Amino acid sequence: MTTQIRAGFLPLIDAAILIAAREMGFAEEHGIDLSLVRETSWANVRDRLAVGHFDAAHILAPMPIAANLGLTAIGQTLIVPMALGLGGNAITVSNDLHASLGSPPQGQPAESAEALARYIESHRETRLRFAVVHPFSAHNIELRYWLAAGGISPDQDVDIVVLPPALVPDALAARTIEGYCVGEPWNTVAVLAGTGKILTTKSAIWASSPEKVLAVSDQIARTDMDLVHRIIRALTQSAQWCAASDNADALAELLSRADYLAKAKGDIISALLGPAAYEPFHGAATFPWQSHALWLYSQMVRWQMAEHSAENAELAASTYRPDIYRSALAATDVPVPTANAKVEGALQSSAHVGAKSGGQDSALLMGPDGFFDNRKFDPDRLEDYLRAQSNSSPSADLHI
Repeated sequence: MTTQIRAGFLPLIDAAILIAAREMGFAEEHGIDLSLVRETSWANVRDRLAVGHFDAAHILAPMPIAANLGLTAIGQTLIVPMALGLGGNAITVSNDLHASLGSPPQGQPAESAEALARYIESHRETRLRFAVVHPFSAHNIELRYWLAAGGISPDQDVDIVVLPPALVPDALAARTIEGYCVGEPWNTVAVLAGTGKILTTKSAIWASSPEKVLAVSDQIARTDMDLVHRIIRALTQSAQWCAASDNADALAELLSRADYLAKAKGDIISALLGPAAYEPFHGAATFPWQSHALWLYSQMVRWQMAEHSAENAELAASTYRPDIYRSALAATDVPVPTANAKVEGALQSSAHVGAKSGGQDSALLMGPDGFFDNRKFDPDRLEDYLRAQSNSSPSADLHI
């Protein structure tokens, strides 16, 4: 029996797992007729998922949390049974701004944040404008985290606006913005066009950090868990294929197609191999850590996007469902972490963690997962972390 699934996505490198699942036959192998619908904005993906146009979606990691906290226009309950990879984002600025900052080295986010703080202090007569792709996005959260760690108020010292991912390179070229935080290939596109330079990357700000996830309605999980399991298994096979270096050329060819990213194959390859590279599989890249959900929630509270309460923290954590992921892969040889959460930022280098593979004890190489400011996030000490966060300020006036 074949089940039809309609999934929404945006033209980004980290939609690769869904695209390859369809095109390489992994979905079909698991009895799924996967139909992919390209959208232009995350708001469209969110709304079409809410009204039932989509059964599943490639979506921003904080967005299902926001939905379950009642922060979206259309009420919906979503679950995240799987992540779609790690990394893949960067902060890109105009050539002029990059030069004005002294062309700081790309791999040093602290140095670039401090350079930006000095620039802002000496140019109070102007106000820099940065773009992100949605208020409830890792892009907005990590941009704010990076700015604040450098002594810059994201609300008082800069303007943050919202644009769809594919439009931000054009906005930078037109100089309507001075910088942006977005997923690949839209950083590489600006670099190759000669209109921008990557200032720092997501993986430099927070190594092994979450980006996009698979969202499905809780109704599907309640009525057809077997289908959810089949989706996870198909996407896991796809993630393994996408992660194999021998498949990079074929993956770039797929992603470059007009119905997917509609960019030159060479641009896609540059993005796949570039400094903001996306990690689709290794190191539990597709595991939906509840500590990831709670860290994202902590930043939503920090910037007054959400009210904090024990109930809201539990809603945020329970949005991510490692139990479903673990159950789906229990009979496979894929090593799956035995814990649902971990101390984020604790692994300064790669290390083995406890895992299960095919029902047997195993080990999984993970990390590093450090934050660039050397802070750590213990999900069991959420209240302490919330109290310790500095540079909190009223929510930004995001222009949507």
